[in-house]
Order: sequence, then structure tokens, then C-alpha cells
Amino acid sequence: MNARTEPYRKEAAPPRPPLVRELLLVAGFFLAYKAGRQLATGHTGEAFRNADRLWDLERAVHLPGEGAVQHLLLHGDTLIRLANTYYASVHFPATLAFLVWLYLRRPAHYVWVRRVLTAVTGAALLLHLAFPLAPPRLLTATGLLDTARLYGPSVYGPPQTDQLSNQFAAMPSLHFGWALMVAVGLIAATRSRWRVLWLLHPALTLLVIVGTANHYWLDAIAATALLGLALALVPRPGRTATTAGRLLPTQRRGETAGRDAVLAGAGR
Repeated sequence: MNARTEPYRKEAAPPRPPLVRELLLVAGFFLAYKAGRQLATGHTGEAFRNADRLWDLERAVHLPGEGAVQHLLLHGDTLIRLANTYYASVHFPATLAFLVWLYLRRPAHYVWVRRVLTAVTGAALLLHLAFPLAPPRLLTATGLLDTARLYGPSVYGPPQTDQLSNQFAAMPSLHFGWALMVAVGLIAATRSRWRVLWLLHPALTLLVIVGTANHYWLDAIAATALLGLALALVPRPGRTATTAGRLLPTQRRGETAGRDAVLAGAGR
């Protein structure tokens, strides 16, 4: 069989990064992030002052009131408990499942997404350190309820004794930033005509984090800005990364030309 009659060549899928290295990278970054968040604790007074300023800024620029979303969720105990459960249970598992799927099925996109999430999370940590912020559920001026404490389930203890998390790191909202990246990554890595529906995940996350009074609108806006910057700086994998097993355009033209030549010769 000569080159002109050789079957179509298929593009090889990009190799997966070594699993052990990836596990160590993710675990190491997570531990560093948790340790860094703890460094931002102890700024209670500053966090509440920043919260007062942020709340006044939202009203000055006429952002919709977070209370309208919470009022919607408080129409029934079941609805608010579902929102609290979504906040407590979906954030990490959904992101982890997304990364595992990318690692197994779209290795090039996995590397891209991991780099983007690392950049966003690192920048968020710096912002937590520079701008401690009390969430609206702890700010009396908002008039909002701490729905997780009242209805459950709750992932936070009293702020004064909570040693597992920094509750004064509301901005930016990584709940929203990660959810938005999950949607962006799935839209980029898949070809379904319905893939835009993945945006329902960050949309629902936004309603939950605001309605449960864990975040302000501006927390989500800040997360979106950080994600947009990271997406602009981290190169996206080329089209070939998602077309494993398909012909490249240049290969397709070359193979078509070769096949036409064979057919032309046979017809003589």
C-alpha cells in the first residue's frame, strides 16, 4: 500500500499528565490555599467595615437587593433547605467530577482548566488577604437571615470559634467562579448543540450563594472578572485537542487530493 492509498490517518489524543503528579499538585495547592485563608483570619473589624462599605456601594450603583432572592427561597422550608444543601454539597464534588472527566476524556482541556482554576484561586487568596469581607449573613445592616443556621444544613460554625474555615473571605466568591469555569470548560470541551445549558450550573449557584446570604452580588462580579482575566492569559488548547480520532483540516485536504489522484488514475 503506497502513500496515496493509505487509509486516513487519525490524530493521536494528547497524553494525559502523570496521575500521581496531578494528585500531588492539586492536594498541595489545596493545602496551601487553606493555610493561606487562615492567614486572613483575625481581621474581624476590618471585615465588617469593608462589608458596610460594599453594601453601601451596591445600593449606590443600584444593584438589585440580595433580599429579593432570599425572599423567593423563603417561600417554603423545603426550597431553602435545598438551597442550603446545594451550597454545602455541590461546590467541591461538582468541580472534582468535572476535573476527573476532563483528565480521562479531554487531557489537553484538563491542563488548561487546571491552570485557569489555579490562577483564579491564587488571585482570590490574595484578595482575601488584602480585602477581608464579612458575608451578608453576618452583617446586621443587610437584614438578611443566615438560612443555613436557621434551616440547615450548615457548613460553618460560629465565626469566633470556627477553626476550619475563614468566614471573612467573601470576595471573590469561588463558589461562583469555579461553577462558571465548570460551565466554560464543558462548553469548550464538548460539541453538543445543548452544551450552553451547562451555564445553568453557575446561574443556579449564583442564586444560591446570594439567596442564602453567603455572598454579595459584587462577590460574584469580582469572581467573573478574575476568571475573565485568567482565561485571557492562559492559552486555550487548539481545536485539535478535542478532535482526537478526527482528521486535521490540512490532513483532510491532503488525503482528499491523494484519493482524487488515485481515482483519476484508475479511470484512465
